[in-house]
Amino acid sequence: MEDVQNSPAQVAMPIDRVGVKNLKLPLVVSDRAQGRQHTVATVDIGVDLPAEFKGTHMSRFVEALENWSEELDYNSMKRLLEDVKERLHARKAYALFRFPYFVRKGAPATASSGLVWYECRLTGEMGDGKPSFLLELEVPVMTVCPCSKAISDEGAHSQRAVVRMSIRMTGFSWMEEFIELAEAAGSSPVYTLLKREDEKYVTEDAFAHPTFVEDVVRAAAQRLEGHPHVAWFRVEVESFESIHCHNAFASIEREVRKG
Repeated sequence: MEDVQNSPAQVAMPIDRVGVKNLKLPLVVSDRAQGRQHTVATVDIGVDLPAEFKGTHMSRFVEALENWSEELDYNSMKRLLEDVKERLHARKAYALFRFPYFVRKGAPATASSGLVWYECRLTGEMGDGKPSFLLELEVPVMTVCPCSKAISDEGAHSQRAVVRMSIRMTGFSWMEEFIELAEAAGSSPVYTLLKREDEKYVTEDAFAHPTFVEDVVRAAAQRLEGHPHVAWFRVEVESFESIHCHNAFASIEREVRKG
């Protein structure tokens, strides 16, 4: 049968990325408490396309994932990228896995257990050399406004905020490390299950540690700079303001030089 994709392109222009988006598949990731965790990923996968080719072979991306193991780590992602490059005769390949990661957390007073989920993304890219990886995490926290607390006779406004981290690493680290790092930067972590005793504890603890978004982003960035395996990071904090019709945000990006 005629291979139309390999025919000459009408417009001889190289394409940076071409492939498929929003493939769903079961996934296994490393879990610090349990060893392994089963979740579900949405996957984008693609390659570059030279100017002389009309199109790529979309079915080969799906075939590569069908032949791939469900466990996501450095070596399995590297094998996937190498396989995609070979199947598509490409110079560069990339894959993006988006998935929820679950952590079972005990409430602070009663230890009532509940699952908290975090949005995670892992992107792998590979050209002629070693693959590069970017880990992205979204961690919800609670913040109490220091200004509101200082000027009010009673109370202060509080709200949920999200700490978004993009991280390039030089070695293996647990996702829980970065989740805990982000939670420690806010006024309080958030929980799924809270009894009355827990709500009292969370409220009083948060009000004892009021934080602006500027405080949260600086605290998170300081901890990321001190992490032994972080080579580069970008952290953004967005506060879903409870008394304003807009959000507040702050961000820091750093190349980390060790030693």
